[in-house]
Amino acid sequence: MADRSHLKATLSRIDGRAYRGYRDLSRYYEMGAFDLAFDQIQADPFAAPSRVRLRVPISRLGFMESDVQNPVRRRALADFLARRISRACDDLSQRRGSGSSGVIRTFGGGQEVLDRAAVVFADHHLQVRLRLGLPAQGRRVLGRQAQAMLCDDLQRLVDDHLPAERHDETALKLHLDGVEDSQALREQLHAQGLVAFVANGALLPRRHGEDPRPMLDGLPFQSPKSLEVTLKRPHGRPLRGMGLPAGISVIVGGGYHGKSTLLQALANGIYDHIPGDGREHVVTPMETVKIRAEEGRPIHGIDISPFVRELPGGRSTDRFETEDASGSTSQAGNIQESLEAGARVLLLDEDSSATNFMIRDARMQALIPGDKEPIIPFVDRVQQLRDDLGVSTIMVMGGSGDYLEFADCVIGMDQYQAWDATELAGKVALDFPNRRPPRITGSMTLPNPRRIDGESMDPSRGRRAVSIRHEGVRAVLYGEARIDLSSWEQIVDPGQTLAIGYALERLRRVHLKESKNLAAALESLAKEMSDEGVDVLSTTPPRGELVAVRSLDVAAALNRLRGLIIS
Repeated sequence: MADRSHLKATLSRIDGRAYRGYRDLSRYYEMGAFDLAFDQIQADPFAAPSRVRLRVPISRLGFMESDVQNPVRRRALADFLARRISRACDDLSQRRGSGSSGVIRTFGGGQEVLDRAAVVFADHHLQVRLRLGLPAQGRRVLGRQAQAMLCDDLQRLVDDHLPAERHDETALKLHLDGVEDSQALREQLHAQGLVAFVANGALLPRRHGEDPRPMLDGLPFQSPKSLEVTLKRPHGRPLRGMGLPAGISVIVGGGYHGKSTLLQALANGIYDHIPGDGREHVVTPMETVKIRAEEGRPIHGIDISPFVRELPGGRSTDRFETEDASGSTSQAGNIQESLEAGARVLLLDEDSSATNFMIRDARMQALIPGDKEPIIPFVDRVQQLRDDLGVSTIMVMGGSGDYLEFADCVIGMDQYQAWDATELAGKVALDFPNRRPPRITGSMTLPNPRRIDGESMDPSRGRRAVSIRHEGVRAVLYGEARIDLSSWEQIVDPGQTLAIGYALERLRRVHLKESKNLAAALESLAKEMSDEGVDVLSTTPPRGELVAVRSLDVAAALNRLRGLIIS
């Protein structure tokens, strides 16, 4: 391993040379307080910045051993440091020549606390993954400016922003305790017979669709007394709030009174949140999935027969294939694919659902006979999801009362305040009986297992054997294919979208070959990611941009990959 003086000598030697001279840096350097590794050096100053890693012994940083050894607190600590380092990089970055010269950046975060590859505790060291724009004038090396970046700025970053003593002790504790509390709340749900918890005082509304920060004048949430439960947490007093029971819950109320806001908060309850977000104590199981209609998406051999019977022309739906799904078939496919991948809680909003998939009233049943209508509406299957499969449903309904008679819980929203409408809804259902006969055929079972032909997953693009990119949170670019994830609403970070692409490649190379079906392959991938972290998805060298995802999210992308073949 070379040292700091060797690095300085190399930079002096290549000063003024062609930019490819920076390739001489490709090695490890012992810099004193930290080690520096160049994982990938950019081809020119206008290309994406170079990848470097800093390694610092954990023993030098002074963090409590319990914060490093406990997996939940370690994840929170890494997230805390990533945010501080990201801000420090912004301060240290300065223009030092052409293109990206002088850029120093890493990957911080938004409102959610996520497992990021940007900052990792591994092998008794803290690793920080950075992108550096190595300085150049035109395409000539600026060795002196590079020396200032690599020797001075990185030293300042390590000295001023990594040791425990450099951080506000109260802020650090609040961040770590908050994540541990959130995780503890989530872990209590099943034993309490709940599928969601919303603490009193939670702030659910966001500023607007593009700004996920809390609304400045939003009303704090208050649980109806009849739905109030108490959950314990490791730090602080037990929390009281609304507990939604397993089963069927319906959220009702007038327009703009907070129905969809509550549902969206529950969708994001799979994540822990930073202090001050307002949703720190809003939790749902990790197996919670938001379902919607998605016209135009492909569907590959999934069994949608519980919701769509044989189509005109005798076309079977037990291995349904299409490159252009309708609203109803796409929603049926979304549910069945999610169940195959392990979903246990479904969230639906009538605003983003296909009407003919959700309801079918008595008049329409009389007008169009059952043998002429292949769709079995969700209203006729939701009880079976609960009773046969143990899958819970939470839905927003403002235009139809068909679900009231068998809802286990009905929450009314009035000016962003919740009230327990269960008893009144039951009375309304009795006073105004539903005259539509249910249309149920057979029990509800999990979809038939599918086996994916890995050869139909082609990650190549041009001369690249593997090309994986992303478009923010909206799409994965896998080889030549663009996988549209704009309707998969629980992705919150671009690093997750990129990680999904690499997870697909991991599935193709390893798990689909070793597993007998897709569900087993996803389970194997999930265990691997849980045991080894998001780095397991990286090719060498590790990519600091990656952010952990669920196997459910990977399945969603795979199911939207056009050209996929079911073997």
